[in-house]
Amino acid sequence: MEGECCVLVTGGSGLLGHAISAAVEKLGLNANSCKWVFLSSKDGDLRNREATRALFEKHRPTHVVHLAARVGGLFANMADQIGFFRDNMQMNDNVITLCHEYKVRRAIFCLSTCVYPAEVELPITEDKIHAGPPHFSNEGYAMAKRMLECMCRFYRSQHGCDFLCVIPTNLYGPNDNFHLQDAHVMPALIHKCHLSKANHTQFVVSGSGKPLRQFLYSLDAGRIIVELLRAPPAKIDFSSVILCGDQEDEPSIGELSEHIVRAMKFEGEMKFDTSKADGIFRKTASNARLRAFLGPDFKFTPLPQGIEETVSWFEQHFETCRR
Repeated sequence: MEGECCVLVTGGSGLLGHAISAAVEKLGLNANSCKWVFLSSKDGDLRNREATRALFEKHRPTHVVHLAARVGGLFANMADQIGFFRDNMQMNDNVITLCHEYKVRRAIFCLSTCVYPAEVELPITEDKIHAGPPHFSNEGYAMAKRMLECMCRFYRSQHGCDFLCVIPTNLYGPNDNFHLQDAHVMPALIHKCHLSKANHTQFVVSGSGKPLRQFLYSLDAGRIIVELLRAPPAKIDFSSVILCGDQEDEPSIGELSEHIVRAMKFEGEMKFDTSKADGIFRKTASNARLRAFLGPDFKFTPLPQGIEETVSWFEQHFETCRR
């Protein structure tokens, strides 16, 4: 990222957008000749080609991080597969097409681990995205994200574009969505534990607590994406990379809940509701490609520390956060 540049971040008001902004601030990257523009849905409708073109024309980006997407919970996805597929396809097609048209030097596109087949050999690696159908419950969203991965590869091979996809696993951190029904497992449990503490009731965790999951602190993901943007072209010899912690760091939902209880200073009873389904037992992903890029010295934020910081942020912003 030498010389004057402009980094355009779509979906910049969300969890990962805030984390990238924090990394930029910490590294002092907004103090040089590079301008960072964090867009939200209020700035323009990325489903509309001309509205998207207007944003590219206004900011003339040299680099793009495309985080924007239509997302929703389980029931929202199942009720409108066409809508989730079409809206995300339109956004992705508009952004990647204009990245090529405006000769963007490097563009990073954010996928999700839900793009992977419902049944896949573990550990999950980048080359298994298309190894089988995604889970039926969010097929529309997942297929739109898969097509983005295809377009990214095609632009790399056909036009030599420096485009790549990142695939984060279970992000969490400040500025997350803490909705009890629609949020991911960790922010939902943080909100539930907060209410149990406030109301002096049991903290009830759905399922047995035995399934294992990998979590990535959003501020770590933000640092990694900034490093991917700044890396010399010779170091980016891949079209996609999974963002996750090291493979041995895979706590159970029960262990996760215990970390939340300690961070929240909850002194009541925690109970597992085994009448509720556990879901898939394990979704282990490999970060071998990411580790090769980052090197052995990169340190991921320990889970207890990340949870403490997230709980602290949630309690301080309880009245205004997404919940």
